[in-house]
Amino acid sequence: MYSQIHAPEGRLSKDAIKVWIISGVINYAIWLAVFSVLLYLDYRFSWYEWIGLVIIGFTSLIALSGIWSVFIKPFLLYKNWRYAANEEFLQLKFGAFNEEHQLVPMTKIQSVSTNQGPILRKYRLYSLTIETMGSSHRIPALPNDIAIELRNRIAHYAKIKEVDE
Repeated sequence: MYSQIHAPEGRLSKDAIKVWIISGVINYAIWLAVFSVLLYLDYRFSWYEWIGLVIIGFTSLIALSGIWSVFIKPFLLYKNWRYAANEEFLQLKFGAFNEEHQLVPMTKIQSVSTNQGPILRKYRLYSLTIETMGSSHRIPALPNDIAIELRNRIAHYAKIKEVDE
């Protein structure tokens, strides 16, 4: 009655780990710089003592969160991210602790696009975004040729036509 749906086997680029680490370092460096300035201002202007304690608490939480996001999370994300596309479904499987397996029917896909920021561009990677009526799905770090081929294949399966203006 139902066709067998096999687990997705497509993997992200190994460079995804580097991209996530660099992005995390930049993000947390900015946060730590902001809180360092606040700590300096607290010291310089002798704010109420509780303000300094709150700033130290937030700075500590940001540092711990940075350790997780830079040194552990990228490896778990890469290890568990899978995707596949066939005539019927786009399959996405991801998550280290809370594993999520999404099946997106090709008939529901309205648009598919590739995105590339400066860090992805350095490693010649693209992020693929798939839009449906009610949601958006993303495949984060694919090599250029695979991303373009997958985008075109999904567009073909979903019967998305390019609009000339």
